[in-house]
Amino acid sequence: MWTCDTRWRHVVVGTYRSWDVGDERGFRSRKHRIHSSGDYRSPPPPDEHKGLREYHRRNAAPRVEIPDHLRRKILGAFVRKLIELECVVIAASVSKKHAHFLVLMPDDYNRERWIAGKAKQISSYLVREEMPGRVWARGGRFKLIKDRKHQLNVFKYIWKRQERDAFTWCMFFPLPEVE
Repeated sequence: MWTCDTRWRHVVVGTYRSWDVGDERGFRSRKHRIHSSGDYRSPPPPDEHKGLREYHRRNAAPRVEIPDHLRRKILGAFVRKLIELECVVIAASVSKKHAHFLVLMPDDYNRERWIAGKAKQISSYLVREEMPGRVWARGGRFKLIKDRKHQLNVFKYIWKRQERDAFTWCMFFPLPEVE
């Protein structure tokens, strides 16, 4: 097991370009150099940063969306890699534009990023025939689970409150096979 302390985390990773600078749902650029007046709960006015949004749509690579038939394979690969790297995974889900994981991992931000990066790498590799190029966005969010109640809420959120077409899994079921 890990030599440093471990903490439960709600890990959220997005697909490449799932949330761009200039996004109509609100955004923040790196180091908050540019940001909108709203967020996904209360979006900014439609014409705010319209030029920036159009620029990115014209000049950037297309957004990556995970097809339904690959979500099971991606989830299986991701979770297996987390387990191989000595993490404990309770629940996971993969949808069109992002994935959620409830994971016990080292309490070291750089190590968390490295572990998530390895899991993203293997899951991308396994679907490279159908999804060539980049699948996952850089980084991710590693939200600390504060207490048992918070952990149960995150579990329920991942297990039951995802999009209808998301593939979900929890530790009480066998992991999906990775062909």
